Amino acid sequence: MDNPTRSERSRRAALQAALTIIARDGPGQLTFDAISRESGISKGGLMHQFRTKTEVLKALLEHDIEHFENFSRQYLAKVVDTTPEANLATEIATMREAAENPQAGGFAILAALVEDPTLLSSTNEKSAQKVKSIKAEAADPDLALLRWAAARGLVFTSLLGLSPFSDKERGRLFDRLLDDSQWSAAAVKPAAKAKPRSARAPRATKKIAKEV
Repeated sequence: MDNPTRSERSRRAALQAALTIIARDGPGQLTFDAISRESGISKGGLMHQFRTKTEVLKALLEHDIEHFENFSRQYLAKVVDTTPEANLATEIATMREAAENPQAGGFAILAALVEDPTLLSSTNEKSAQKVKSIKAEAADPDLALLRWAAARGLVFTSLLGLSPFSDKERGRLFDRLLDDSQWSAAAVKPAAKAKPRSARAPRATKKIAKEV
């Protein structure tokens, strides 16, 4: 095995070990010593790949972004011709992927939030662009954003261990968020009309009528 191949295998093993530590022990336990023990790579070997823990987190986020961008592109290509709000559906499906397969990259975002939120600046910019796309295609932009925010909440409560839902319940909620037919009626439902108030004769008129 040549040196570049060995180096890439060590890098992947280190990143997988880092994800395992974050998922099992929490972001605060991510250290070079912990990664070394989990991966079986010497601390010196790790520091040849990553000089600081921040570099480890950046590499995890790059892996995260690549995975979810690929997932999003493939999902969007499948639904763009059949779904009126394809960008919204893609975002909800991608967040479902993050909730159901957090080691695919969701834990990297959690670690960055804890350790150095500035690492998420590029991720936040991408999210802002996606929100613009969602609003542009939506018949009811506010309703679309509520669905998007609900999916986001399902992801982060799951990653933080704060979700009150079982996997089955969470899956059912994602199904509901993805089902346009469940929301289109809400978007076009007319406002309830106020009941007409019965006409009442003015009191003065009633009094005159009695006198006559």
